[in-house]
Amino acid sequence: MSLVKNFIMMSLYNQRINVQLMESCLKLPNHILKKETHSFFPNIISYWNHLLFGDLILVGRLALNEIANLSPQDLLVFPTPQAPKDIYFSTLLDIAVIRAQLDKLIIQYCSNLTEADCDKFITYTTTEGIEITRAVADVTQHIFNHQAHHRGQLTCVLSQFGVDYACMDLPVIVAEGSRK
Repeated sequence: MSLVKNFIMMSLYNQRINVQLMESCLKLPNHILKKETHSFFPNIISYWNHLLFGDLILVGRLALNEIANLSPQDLLVFPTPQAPKDIYFSTLLDIAVIRAQLDKLIIQYCSNLTEADCDKFITYTTTEGIEITRAVADVTQHIFNHQAHHRGQLTCVLSQFGVDYACMDLPVIVAEGSRK
């Protein structure tokens, strides 16, 4: 399987899981969404804001290098990420709107990505101020790894609150797989 086909599949999974989890969270009362979780982030709203942060900063790094027809102009409608604990929105409905737009942009990016793009390198400064150079494929993969990591934490919190967020298995969520 090519990297590009894998990234397209992962972008579809990313979108569909975010919708699925968002729908589960939108059913929760506000006091639960803001309830202290005693976990990595203080509450469910903070988890969703951090997921936005991770995608925005990573996609922004790719956009600055104009990878796969992605440009800084594509990000003008989104908040500007500064720090990992940024709070862009205090309501889940506001987050849901931006989350849907960002997931569409990630799918568009992956659909325009080429194998040659994946082999390119970009240099950027981390939020800790360290300049690093990474392959585009590695930065793209990290978009999905970061999401999976923090969605795993979020689903643990949701489980503790008794929320059924349904199946999250990739072959079920993206039944068409990478070979369509």
